[in-house]
Amino acid sequence: MKKSSGLPDFPWDLLEPAKAKAASHPDGLVDLSMGTPVDPVPDFIQRALAEAADAPGYPLTAGTPALRSALEKWIAQACGAQPGFGVLPSIGSKEMVAWLPTLLGLGPGDTVVLPEVCYPTYEVGVRLAGATVAREPVPGARLVWINSPSNPTGRVLSASEMAALVAWARREGAIVASDECYLTLPWTATPTSVLSICAGDYAGVLALHSLSKRSNLAGYRAGVVSGDPSLVGELLAVRKHAGMIVPAPVQAAMIAALGDEAHAAAQRSVYGARRTVLIEAVEKAGFTITHSQAGLYLWLSRGADEDCWSLVDWFAQRGILVAPGDFYGPAGKSHVRLAFTATDERVNAAAARLCA
Repeated sequence: MKKSSGLPDFPWDLLEPAKAKAASHPDGLVDLSMGTPVDPVPDFIQRALAEAADAPGYPLTAGTPALRSALEKWIAQACGAQPGFGVLPSIGSKEMVAWLPTLLGLGPGDTVVLPEVCYPTYEVGVRLAGATVAREPVPGARLVWINSPSNPTGRVLSASEMAALVAWARREGAIVASDECYLTLPWTATPTSVLSICAGDYAGVLALHSLSKRSNLAGYRAGVVSGDPSLVGELLAVRKHAGMIVPAPVQAAMIAALGDEAHAAAQRSVYGARRTVLIEAVEKAGFTITHSQAGLYLWLSRGADEDCWSLVDWFAQRGILVAPGDFYGPAGKSHVRLAFTATDERVNAAAARLCA
């Protein structure tokens, strides 16, 4: 059933029956359906947040000078970006994904190109703006989404693939928005930021990043959009009017997190170990892993003829909750997405059930 707003039901609400079945397992539920961090926020980031708690005034929508400096330094290092890009903090990356078409002034009659299989919020953002979705490049498109590493598939686009998409969009006069929130989680391939292929010319290009996965800050809602300074300036102007501001204590926490790579490397190692355990288990259980070169997910199937919801049920019978591939578009109908963001204990429990 469609809601009166015209938006679809929240996908994970549709998983409630499978979740109830999985939760009835004697050893309890193992929820691998969402990429929600479960490990602690590093102590030094918590301290930075607490020390900035006395913040009675309105924070800067553009971010404090210290935060902007930290963002610029991190984008240059992590993305291989040359000087000349703009930065703007966002309330996590999801709200920027959902509202970017609207913030850019898109509406009825405009077309937004999405990846064939992708995060559902891209389509939600297009619907909020009243624009039209296309699943492949079409003439006259106004906005093109890139997502590498991909959610849900973990596919990594090569630099040449990304450059070709940017070149096509520029010929069409379209804006490129590259969602790179899994950029810092490489496994078998190293992702490329769209900013690194621009050679300092960021016209019409934006990149979105998040500290949710890198620093376990999903609960803080800490992200950044960077790229074309004129587009970043337009986003800032609209966000000032709309009150879309990262809270001051979170801005302070972001500075601390961006200035330290050791905690990010340690968390990446934790995820890598969990990934290894689950890869061995799902392969023993007869699943094929597609892409899954980077990010926090395994993209699984047992052949094109097996529907994703039957796979969801198969996992639920073993007390494991996974996400059906059709959440991410019709092309995902024979796959499920499995996240490795549960605790070590729950990941090991899932592996034992899959190998039984």
